[in-house]
Amino acid sequence: MSTLMALDFTGRDVLIVGAGAVSARRAQKFVTAGASVTVVAPELGGTLGGLVADGLATWLQEPVQAHHLDGAWFVHTATGDRATDLLVAEWANERRVWCVNASDASAGSAKTPATSDAGAVEIGVVSKEGADPRRSRLICDQLAEGLRAGNVDLRRHRPGAGRVVLVGGGPGDADLMTLRGRRALAEADVVVTDRLGPRSVLAELPAEVEIIDVGKQPKHHPVPQEEINRILVEKAQQGLVVVRLKGGDPFVYGRGGEEVLACNAEGIAVEVVPGISSAISVPAAAGIPVTHRGVANSFQVVTGHQRLGAELLRSVKGDTCTLVVLMGVSALGRICEELVDAGVRDDMPVAIVENGHTPRQRVTRGSLRTIDATARNVGVANPAIIVIGEVAQFGLLQATRSLQEQDALSA
Repeated sequence: MSTLMALDFTGRDVLIVGAGAVSARRAQKFVTAGASVTVVAPELGGTLGGLVADGLATWLQEPVQAHHLDGAWFVHTATGDRATDLLVAEWANERRVWCVNASDASAGSAKTPATSDAGAVEIGVVSKEGADPRRSRLICDQLAEGLRAGNVDLRRHRPGAGRVVLVGGGPGDADLMTLRGRRALAEADVVVTDRLGPRSVLAELPAEVEIIDVGKQPKHHPVPQEEINRILVEKAQQGLVVVRLKGGDPFVYGRGGEEVLACNAEGIAVEVVPGISSAISVPAAAGIPVTHRGVANSFQVVTGHQRLGAELLRSVKGDTCTLVVLMGVSALGRICEELVDAGVRDDMPVAIVENGHTPRQRVTRGSLRTIDATARNVGVANPAIIVIGEVAQFGLLQATRSLQEQDALSA
């Protein structure tokens, strides 16, 4: 009968006997865990040779002998010869040193569990009797998948250092969040959230998780950015794990840089988990590629809060650059005027995608000349992404796909 334990190998001597593939995998794990690794084997190559060459392990080029185990905290033997591995296991027992016998698990005093890293925790699975590594691996992988997907409450229950995680939630559909972002939420004591992004995931959090809504709306910012920064720092200083959940990506007009600087100034550990930017994903939801071979070879992303600069206007004057405008509904008329005044033709296609990747998604199309009036007539409102350029024309994907198919048939 065995029991699963977690051992601290930092600075402790571990002896690896044998130089095959199994020994190489185990040696790498021990090195990563901070152990002082010695390999005993007549020949050496591959991964083990690399560890030795890099000074991460010591190689004794000789057959294993009993004295090699002196001073070792842990032994792993995998020579491929059952008699030799059994002898090493016996020497380990005499010295009261834990030993994994890869040839015969029942003849060793320790077993190697199947392990998986799941962010804040590492899980391990081992057979209680005998050895069934394939079963252990399959079970471990299934458990890890649930942990990585954020389906398990991973919050700490003992005090620890506070930290902040900026999570890009993507354009709004919870399925478009990254696994790393979902796992961060599963570890959170506090979630500071915007009105955009995947708010549906908040309902899945344990009741004890504090949710602070700092959502901003056009011309209405109930919680100033400086106050948001203060909240992040203050909660982390209380030893809490704080997730700042944002729509899109934290560093694409998300003021994530300001929040990182605020945490750095107070010595708060901060991590950034990227998200799918709405600048690209919302047009894609409407079948609009921001670049398309033979149509648009570049794109610019701007915010509607500021006037378009001369350099940007020059770049979009041609027909091959797509302009993507975030937070630009209230400034739509002014943006169209600036572009036309700069020389962009007034029949340039424009598409506005509201509530992308949600059941309420709607696409409104027109040209620089007509889109402002059309948007006002149908009541276009934020959240919305404005796409200006040839790619915004209706039926682009279907039309080009037909051309490509014709080219293929004639080739």
